[in-house]
Amino acid sequence: MKLSYALLASTALVLISNEALAQSAVSTPIRLDEVTVEADQNEAGGVLGASGYVATSGRSATKTDTPLLETPQSVSIVTQQQIEDRKPQTLLDAVAYTPGSRVGGYGFDPRYDAFWIRGIDVTYTGVFRDGLRQVNSPNGLFRLEPYGLEGISILRGPAASIYGASSTGGIVDLISKRPTFIPFHEVEVQTGSYGRLQGNFDLSGPVNSDNTLFYRLTGLVREAGTQLDAVPDDRVFIAPAFTWKPTDATTLTILGEYMDSTTGGSAAYVNNYELDENGVSTGRVIGATRVYEGDARYNDYRQKQGRIGYEFEHRFSDMFTLRQRMRFSALGTNQEYYSLGAGSGLVRENNWGIVSDTHLESRVRTGAVDHTILTGLDVSRLSYRNRLAFGVVPIGTDPDFVYQRDEQTQTLTGIYVQDQLKWQNWRLTLGGRHDWLTSEYESNGAEFDRDDSKFTGRAALSYVTEFGLAPYVSYGTSFTPNPGTVLNGGVAEPTTGEQIELGVKYDLPNVNASLRAAVFDLRQDDAVIYQVVDGLNRQIQLDLRSRGFEIEGVASLAEGLNVLASYSYTDARILELTPETEGNQLTSVPNHMASLWLDYTIQEGPARGLGIAGGVRYVGSSFGDNLNRAVIENDPRTYLDAAIRYDLENINPSLKGVRLQVNATNLLDEDGQVCTSNYCYFDEGRKVIASLRYRW
Repeated sequence: MKLSYALLASTALVLISNEALAQSAVSTPIRLDEVTVEADQNEAGGVLGASGYVATSGRSATKTDTPLLETPQSVSIVTQQQIEDRKPQTLLDAVAYTPGSRVGGYGFDPRYDAFWIRGIDVTYTGVFRDGLRQVNSPNGLFRLEPYGLEGISILRGPAASIYGASSTGGIVDLISKRPTFIPFHEVEVQTGSYGRLQGNFDLSGPVNSDNTLFYRLTGLVREAGTQLDAVPDDRVFIAPAFTWKPTDATTLTILGEYMDSTTGGSAAYVNNYELDENGVSTGRVIGATRVYEGDARYNDYRQKQGRIGYEFEHRFSDMFTLRQRMRFSALGTNQEYYSLGAGSGLVRENNWGIVSDTHLESRVRTGAVDHTILTGLDVSRLSYRNRLAFGVVPIGTDPDFVYQRDEQTQTLTGIYVQDQLKWQNWRLTLGGRHDWLTSEYESNGAEFDRDDSKFTGRAALSYVTEFGLAPYVSYGTSFTPNPGTVLNGGVAEPTTGEQIELGVKYDLPNVNASLRAAVFDLRQDDAVIYQVVDGLNRQIQLDLRSRGFEIEGVASLAEGLNVLASYSYTDARILELTPETEGNQLTSVPNHMASLWLDYTIQEGPARGLGIAGGVRYVGSSFGDNLNRAVIENDPRTYLDAAIRYDLENINPSLKGVRLQVNATNLLDEDGQVCTSNYCYFDEGRKVIASLRYRW
């Protein structure tokens, strides 16, 4: 039930492809074989540099084009090819094979992308879009359509020194598809489990003959069910984008999106509770039943969301580059739900926000030291309004008693500076930022205003060897306001945190492969978490610390083999909450997680072009509440995923560009009980999706 009931809503936390043309003067003509060039979506906006599964550079960690080997912090990239091969349906699916990412803690729940990084909940404060904070409110979280992504950058550890309000656990930067400089077109149809029907299209290329204006239009329509009859998974998605590049020094990209989605207002099951000697519930769950908590006649959760923004870059010279990003976003939700024995509930919420980031990149040299200096101004504003109603009324009828009215406006302004110093093989990164936060919150007529300011910083040092090995050490702090949260008679204290990390990166010479390993120790104070009591989500603040180790390997080899492998150990414990929980493990955070994905495409012979892939994800045991009660301890479990695809041009050249693909998640149908914060759910079962794609 993690965000299942409306009471939670009142209290929740808020490359461009570079082509070189060689020309030689020859006395006789030379006949060249025909070469077909296809647009690589990864190469379209210069935001991510990647070759197959292996990312080489990205801006998310430093806001500058820095090779990942030289970035002194733990970073994982989900590339475009990974997305195409695995076909994730949610953000949770997309990050499931990255180390330190705990997904599935709330079982099957398609309404929200709720997950942890390094034991820290990043659902509300860790998700960014194109380098800008994704504005969320208590019951208004932007839903993700993975088909609209070019890639995902997962930065583990604090990044507040350049991003401001963000999670100590890290940030997940969703990179939108951008216009390609050469034509790219595809259409696709899908079918699969639970009556799924979906159509996709993705079109891109130049608009005019002088190649200064480029477009991209991505969209899909889906009608689908889920493992719960009362929970649909319907969606309409459209994302237009335009790039204007009048000169090599100036680029303006406009990014838009509109999505209308419908799912279920509740995906919860009836739980059983422990009783005292008088037969009264103690509020402690002892397990879930297979009885669905809601009612299909009153369970629609419809959300409409949209965003429009731009990215502007102008290079004045080799020394100075100015960049500005800005986005306006808005969403509206209408959530119906029904609780057995209690009645119907309704949540209506609207939020709108504007975020902007302007920075100047200066490349200078002092003596033998090269500097990449970033100075910036970051401003964001969030406003939301919700109404919560509840009542015992006939099924299908909206309750008419509004018991909760909330409104809030938050304004966050930050200035920051970062210097990346390069001297011989040494790389030193120093950064600092100061934020000012203003919050105006009203709940049922009571006003709660708050002003805060906070300095955050980062310092990191690495040594990059000539043979691709780069050890590093980093330290960073974080600062996170808590929108929509009233505790102890006022707006909750901002969450603060710090982390120290020691790691090593290795890019194998002459091989498209990389290895990453890191140990970390982080602490978070005044963290807002959920704790379910008698079926209702309550919010509390606690101090916690998380320590662990992560290792990741990624490779795309010339022989047609792609590999993703990871292991993480996380020990997240409560430092301060109640005397009976002090020192306990944080709910639903397993000590051990591991994953392996192998993808092989046959290169020769009659089966050339046949791709076969398989994945295994292991999630270790964890506790179902912060009391660490054995009765709801989560058993370890293993999930198997698989995929098979074939390019039909290998049968008939006239079918060039046509691909048939089948993907299956949780192939063995592992749908056991999983408990989090004193409530129990069930895993999502097996899901199979078949697709037919034509690309030209």
